[in-house]
Amino acid sequence: MTRFPRADFSKIKTISIKSRKSKVTPSDFALPFDPRVSSFEGFVNSLPAILAANDLKALVKDIIRARKSRKPVVVMLGAHVIKVGLSPLLIDLIKRGVISAVAMNSAAAIHDVETAMWGKTSEDVAENILDGRFGMARETGELINHTLSSAVRETDMGYGEALGKALLNAPNKGVSLLAACHEHDIPATVHAAIGTDIVHQQPSMDGGATGEMSFRDFRSFCHTCGGLVGGGVVLNIGSAVIMPEVFLKALTVARNLGKKASGFTTAVFDMNVHYRPTMNVQLRPTRDGGRGYYFTGHHELMIPLLAAMIRTRLELQAKAGTK
Repeated sequence: MTRFPRADFSKIKTISIKSRKSKVTPSDFALPFDPRVSSFEGFVNSLPAILAANDLKALVKDIIRARKSRKPVVVMLGAHVIKVGLSPLLIDLIKRGVISAVAMNSAAAIHDVETAMWGKTSEDVAENILDGRFGMARETGELINHTLSSAVRETDMGYGEALGKALLNAPNKGVSLLAACHEHDIPATVHAAIGTDIVHQQPSMDGGATGEMSFRDFRSFCHTCGGLVGGGVVLNIGSAVIMPEVFLKALTVARNLGKKASGFTTAVFDMNVHYRPTMNVQLRPTRDGGRGYYFTGHHELMIPLLAAMIRTRLELQAKAGTK
């Protein structure tokens, strides 16, 4: 005999599954996709109406609704988004009037500049850090730092606008997100944390110019966040720290200045779940009538899927409008 008492399972009360409320039925299940008889919209409709698949469909609807009602659709991004080749998709959404503002960390701007000017980016950090060559590409530092130093004295432009203008004649301008924003009058802001990027460790670095130009962009981004009144969408793609922190402060400034920025949608796309995007993008800003999503997965898979869903929905609406 054991010395310790045990729960008496014979007294447990059970219920019928027929009366129990259930979250999933076969009508929610995925359907086999047959490319011979269906379109991409058919593929989207074949996804299960469960969890992240349902959330992604809902996010696309919010983005389309924001575009139709002329509410901001703001894309915040980290450097990885640029270096895995997603700029053309974001540029396409800018041209289609979906994205109304872009905000990025300064590492993203570096990848954008290098790709636009020299057709390549993303060095082997593990190899080059061994002998001090990491981040010492002279042309990258001089173009960015000299552009900022000149613009801070001669213009009222910010970091992103000055770089976008400088890239208008770049050999690969067509894949430059900054140049596309400049061409289409979309605010592009760059938010630098001095000491985090390769251009900060070179002789051409001007800390005063970098700080002032980034501060100008912060003020511009605060104005953008003030437009999130009664709707809009904010996407944070691949920035685990800088953009979630900048967004929280910019939203605070907008609200402090009297803007009723509430009732909007936020979504985080990242390969892992991080504390700051969860709290500063998904949860805290949406407590007042909004909603937030978090999608985990590789950017090079998730963002093409998102972009294709948006474009398909736009084309379906256009066809419906012509009937």
